[in-house]
Amino acid sequence: MRIAIFGKTFSERFYPGIKELYNIFLSKQVQVLIYAPFNQFIQSLSLDLPKVKLSTFTSFDDLDRETDLMISIGGDGTFLETITYIRNLGIPIIGINTGRLGFLANIAQPEIKTAMESIFNHHYSYEPRSLLHLKGSAGNFANFRYALNEVTVQKEGSNMITVKVYLNDDLLNIYWTDGLIISTPTGSTAYSLSVGGPIATPDCSNFIISPIASHNLSVRPIVIPDHYKLKLIIESRDKQFLLTLDSRTEVVDQPLEIEIEKSEFFVRMLKLKNTKFPATLRNKLLWGADKRN
Repeated sequence: MRIAIFGKTFSERFYPGIKELYNIFLSKQVQVLIYAPFNQFIQSLSLDLPKVKLSTFTSFDDLDRETDLMISIGGDGTFLETITYIRNLGIPIIGINTGRLGFLANIAQPEIKTAMESIFNHHYSYEPRSLLHLKGSAGNFANFRYALNEVTVQKEGSNMITVKVYLNDDLLNIYWTDGLIISTPTGSTAYSLSVGGPIATPDCSNFIISPIASHNLSVRPIVIPDHYKLKLIIESRDKQFLLTLDSRTEVVDQPLEIEIEKSEFFVRMLKLKNTKFPATLRNKLLWGADKRN
């Protein structure tokens, strides 16, 4: 089995977790392809890890479709960055959480052994997750203009921005706001949720448009089918805006016009058989944390 690993850093509390993972790799004779800067970080810790057979990668070009699995080690931000290396290769991805909440990186350190046993025994399924495709010329984003969670436009200075939103060339609304979030179902539990957007199950075929601090109290988040094409025209008294794809942000000049549509490919998230979205909501959002239950 060939497994790729992406990560950046982790704290001392995850030292047992990385040792556990390397012991599993050694016992299963896994071929490991690890992100080079992450490997350098691990080597600098002098943890006396098992001598696993490994090679390194530094970019999307170093990966191929023959890779059986990508493991993201970190939090949800690291998971989102991992997507920029997988892109359209179709490599399944799973996340081991070294951080806090972890909706995407949902395998906790005590669950590593059980999760890896399930993977080697093929007790899993694949869950396709849709992405947003940012069109137009605004921003470079290292030539990967896709987002798993959301595309966000925000004010760069103190002045609010005006965002005209068109759905298939029909005007939806003119938002006077601090920003606007275009979210996938995957991203519905991220930034969109924090501004009052609805939660969508991962298999929904929709986008969510959520304003940030709207200057009109009647404006609320709206759910639209994901086959719609969106056009955003942004203006402000300020000269620049912030344009964000997941955790990647660039400063762009105004006036700005962008188009957003559903990506032509999916991300394949590996889903263990004992992982259920309702249970994830209860555990991560503390639903049911009521003494009456």
